[in-house]
Amino acid sequence: MRVLVTGATGYIGGRLVPRLMAAGHEVRVLARRPERLRDVPWRGDVDVVAGDLVDRESVDAAMTGVDVVYYLVHSMGGRDDFEATEQRIAENVARAAREHGVSRLVYLGGLHPDGERLSRHLRSRTQVGEILLASGVPTIVLQAGVIIGSGSTSFEMIRHLTEVLPYMPAPRWVRSFIQPIAVRDVLYYLVAAAEVPLPVSRSLDIGGPDILRYGQLMNGYAVEAGLPQRPIAALPVLTPWLAGQWVNLVTPIPRRIAVPIIESLQFDCVMGDHDIDDVIPPPAEGLLPYRVAVRLALERERAGEVETSWRNAEVAGAPSDPLPSDPDWAGHTVYLDERERRTSAAAQELWRVVEGVGGENGWYSFPLAWAARGWIDKLTGGVGLRRGRRDPETLHVGDAVDFWRVEAIDRGSFLRLRAEMRVPGRAWLELAVRPSEGGAEYRQRAIFFPKGLSGRLYWWAILPFHGIIFAGMANRITAEAEALRGDDPDAAR
Repeated sequence: MRVLVTGATGYIGGRLVPRLMAAGHEVRVLARRPERLRDVPWRGDVDVVAGDLVDRESVDAAMTGVDVVYYLVHSMGGRDDFEATEQRIAENVARAAREHGVSRLVYLGGLHPDGERLSRHLRSRTQVGEILLASGVPTIVLQAGVIIGSGSTSFEMIRHLTEVLPYMPAPRWVRSFIQPIAVRDVLYYLVAAAEVPLPVSRSLDIGGPDILRYGQLMNGYAVEAGLPQRPIAALPVLTPWLAGQWVNLVTPIPRRIAVPIIESLQFDCVMGDHDIDDVIPPPAEGLLPYRVAVRLALERERAGEVETSWRNAEVAGAPSDPLPSDPDWAGHTVYLDERERRTSAAAQELWRVVEGVGGENGWYSFPLAWAARGWIDKLTGGVGLRRGRRDPETLHVGDAVDFWRVEAIDRGSFLRLRAEMRVPGRAWLELAVRPSEGGAEYRQRAIFFPKGLSGRLYWWAILPFHGIIFAGMANRITAEAEALRGDDPDAAR
């Protein structure tokens, strides 16, 4: 069939696309920024349509000639008006699907209890499902709880809470019952939903074989990771907002994502029935138990085989416009910090260091200053420095690198990172490599477009640190490249 996937740059969508193609389907994806898909392995095998689900013309163009539509978008940590925006998007998709004769809609929603006052995000996801079910187009709404897989938000939250804290003061939701499901099984149900006979549109709960308290999820992770089980104390004084601040501080999960997740964990999120078995039978090998799913996720992360990650989700409110070309700067206030270095290292050795910046490798200068900037960002609700990167060696357009995002990469010669930390303006960092006689040239450029007086004051306030941070970064990157080729054994970190 001809299948349209929305949310293909996200955690689930990025994994679903190649599995749909493996099942024999012809796939089209709708993306606001198609450049983010430039380096994915399946890019050349799909039809990419540039557009936004808010825009009716974009949706109509994407829906033309399509049999099945996967709705996999959700504004986690979005603006205050995200509920109205999500409702408008769902109505756009429902209308276009009906008008273009789409034969099926498939939506991944969230498990939720009946008769409870739901959190805003869980309520919004439920409303989206209801809009699609009322569209007049045959619709399957799959409702999943905590999804366990390498790089998933839920898995990363469990992992970091367990690894960081030997003793866990926790909110009351650690007593809530959860029915986790492996990402492998979620994808199995999504692929099957395209073709399974569907006599009537309906919602179907999906979940793994285990029903556990959230505290048991953390200690189950501890066992699989070879850690001692953690004592847990449920504290009634930790509201969802306070718990969100706590998770924001001790894990890489930013507050804008942590709070809605925690709000959703106030309830028991388990399957209300097993009607799914009558529509889509379980996988032949069975659904993965929780600890097996954790074990597989850990193996993937240790092997550096994380297919997609929460880190690469777009940051609500963060600058997303690309850097204007230099001639377009005329008439604008722009601050620059430029550094150039020559090195005896070969260009490929220098590039290896450049492409490895961030994450576990660090930023090659004044670690305390980078850490402090990351903590300030976390405390103000930003993503912080501990977001890390998906792959320790290779970068692609759209990848997150701590509080930066890869905006452009010309492998071997040029890398541009766009700032997603909270700053009064827009900032970029460019790292360039060029071969030269006897070695290579390294060029580094920090670019800042200030916003108002606060932006100008911010730049001048941090200017004294540039000589340490940016100069040190240029020196250490070139020294590290020389150490790689053995020219300077003492240059290694």
